[in-house]
Order: sequence, then structure tokens, then C-alpha cells
Amino acid sequence: MNRIDRLFGLVTLLQAQRYVPAERMAAQFGISVRTVYRDIRALDEQGIPIGFEAGRGYFLVPGYFLPPVSFSTEEASALLLLETLGATLADRSIQPLVTAALQKVRAVLRPPDQTCLAQLDHGMQLAIPEYQEQHTQYLAPMQGAIAKRQVLELAYRDKAGHETRRRVEPIGLVFYNFAWQLVGWCQLRQAYREFRVSRVQHLTATGLPFTNPAPLSLTDYLASLKLPPAEKVGDRRNRLP
Repeated sequence: MNRIDRLFGLVTLLQAQRYVPAERMAAQFGISVRTVYRDIRALDEQGIPIGFEAGRGYFLVPGYFLPPVSFSTEEASALLLLETLGATLADRSIQPLVTAALQKVRAVLRPPDQTCLAQLDHGMQLAIPEYQEQHTQYLAPMQGAIAKRQVLELAYRDKAGHETRRRVEPIGLVFYNFAWQLVGWCQLRQAYREFRVSRVQHLTATGLPFTNPAPLSLTDYLASLKLPPAEKVGDRRNRLP
């Protein structure tokens, strides 16, 4: 990647995330931290307002926006592959959002690239076993509750067919063995539990804040399980709700 493309990529990265440490920039673009410092200085000299906050990283000063110039055919093709995955592995709440996002990508492509993408669209299919989550519509509101740290109320049917109502403080979603698992603090059990999305009978976004004063991150939760190599999320009967 030449320096011009890298500088544009740095601005795009800063625009996409609130704070970005120099180490993350260096890892993403395969450069040294010292080179990141030089690139940030070059962007500043071009009038792009970049700030820095200790312990968090660099950020674009609020109010600055750089619209995307274009997508390459290769980038659009990669997004088309993600649309195929999203249309198959997501549920009815996510699928139209993926399609709408890609339509915006198509709109900014040059006509020859739009033709290439249309041809590629008919050349990809994903064949997987029966996938139950396709028939649900809960992934999008679950994502919203995770982002806002708000309580979800679930009508949940376990493997034995027993239905209970739970108030859950969600911390993440895990996709395992062709099934989505919602991970969260169960107010009823006063412990973290995993809820298979396809077994959720009804979901209500309460808008209420978490009661757990120090919720785990999903990464910390998965690390806390300390599973042996043969055991994965979704295999543990002793952690069923």
C-alpha cells in the first residue's frame, strides 16, 4: 500500500471508530508506531483535525467528516460475499439491513464495476445445514441492547420445552455450530447464562439500564470459562439457563 492510500485509510479508520490507539493503526497497516506518528503529523499539516487522549488514542475532532470517494471492485466484491453470508447466517431483522447497506455501495460504483458486481451476484451461493435462526427476528434488537447496555425481557423455551420469562443484561452474541447464542447476566439466576436465539419465543426491549455494576465484556466472559480444547460454547449442560 502506498502512502497516499494509507493516509486515506487512516482517516477512514478514525472516522469509523471513536478512539484508535497508535498500536492498532500500526498493526492494521503493517507499519511501525513511529511511522504512524509521522502519518498523523502529515494529516494534521493537511488540515485534518486529529486529537489525542491519553489511554484511549487518536480521534477525529467532532464535526469533521470525510465522505468516501469510491469503492474498488475488489472491495465491493468482498462486501457482496458478506451479503451472502448475512442473508444466510443472520435472521429476518438483519438481512434487509445488509441488503440496504450494499445497495448504497452499488450506488457509488462506476457503471462497469456495477456490471461486474451484478455478474458476480449470480455466481455465489452458500449451502449449509438447516438454519433455524433464519426464522427469528431478534438479532437486531439484541445488538441494540448490547450497544446501549439495556435489559432485555425474554420468553425462553429450553431444550426440554419448559418456558420461562427472564430479564437479561446482554453482553454479546456468539455464533457456534450454526446457532447464535445470546450471552448475558440473568437477573433471575444472578449469573451469566447463554440463551440460544432460536429458542427465544418473544423479546421485549425494556430500555432499562443494567443492574450489574461491573458487567463483563464478552471477551472476558469467554476467557473466564477456561474450557478444555474439546469443549466449546454451547456444549456445556451445566450452563444451560
